[in-house]
Amino acid sequence: MTRVKEMGLAPTKRASATNRLLDGLPPRDRERFLAGCAPVELAFGDILAKPGEALDNVYFPTESFISLVLNVNAAASLEVALVGNEGMLGAPLALGIDTRPLHAVVQGAGPAWRMSATRFRRELEKSRALRQALQRYLFVRVSQLEQTAGCNRFHVVEERLARYLLMTADRAHSDTFHVTHEFLAYMLGVRRVGVTRAATALRARKLIRYARGDITILDRKRLVGAACGCYGADLATYERVFAG
Repeated sequence: MTRVKEMGLAPTKRASATNRLLDGLPPRDRERFLAGCAPVELAFGDILAKPGEALDNVYFPTESFISLVLNVNAAASLEVALVGNEGMLGAPLALGIDTRPLHAVVQGAGPAWRMSATRFRRELEKSRALRQALQRYLFVRVSQLEQTAGCNRFHVVEERLARYLLMTADRAHSDTFHVTHEFLAYMLGVRRVGVTRAATALRARKLIRYARGDITILDRKRLVGAACGCYGADLATYERVFAG
């Protein structure tokens, strides 16, 4: 299904990479959990899950990120969520559901932790802290899905594009990343010409630089202002839930 490759056990340039969801576990629980994970390198475009297929593995991105995509029909699709180092792929297992409802596609290449679904179920039984963390994360995910539904219905493409670029930068851990107009149209569920117009408007305002698929956010503060309020609402929900 994928081109995910096993990494060496001690790649020094990756030593500082972490996953925020796992960082919140008590040290003993986190140590035991990571002992059951394999460090892997996710490649751009890899499909990690398809709708209706059994979940064989779960993933905890550190410097990679994953798009969850709803295929409306043969000609239309829409990204409904991004999973970076704030969360995980495979959270339905915490609810006893072992199949995926969406396509999971690697958008940002990089390292992640991988654990078998069987081992993950055992860890859920052992760790109350892990169960609580997953409950909070699932609440955040549902809230963000609700936010995205309203965003796609009521906000213009330029606002949605600004939000999406900010979300991508957060998960890429960089204000510079590569993404084409075609891919943005696919993710936002709009025509390519709409993305081109929105990107041109943001570039004219000197909020971004865009050339041959390489995007750089030039003024993050003003780009936040250009985005719809959904970006700030998503961040606030995460911080509020995990602060408690």
